[in-house]
Amino acid sequence: MPFLAILISTANAQDAAVPAPNPIVQLVPFILIMVVFYFLIFRPQNQQRKKHQEMVNSVKRGDTVVTSGGLVGKVTKASDEPEIKVEIADGVQVTVMKGTLADVRAKTEPAAANNN
Repeated sequence: MPFLAILISTANAQDAAVPAPNPIVQLVPFILIMVVFYFLIFRPQNQQRKKHQEMVNSVKRGDTVVTSGGLVGKVTKASDEPEIKVEIADGVQVTVMKGTLADVRAKTEPAAANNN
């Protein structure tokens, strides 16, 4: 037991001579980690979300779409509302939320204007 007391008192004596580290230097690794997270995780995720939102907003009647549930169908009614009508089989239409669209496979070309 007396041996441990000598080690502890020696350790305390050495602690007093060590200067306190700068708090800013201690924060640098955390700041670097946050910068790496931003460029590897947050920024690509925001870009992907923005791309998906543009795809969803550009859906129009006649497009072939795939829902996140795996249904493939042709859009029969699209508007600015968050819901669209999709025909998944002859005479079978379902209402789908635009946010659940996973892909727009075949985009239709805009109809030519009739000048008659």
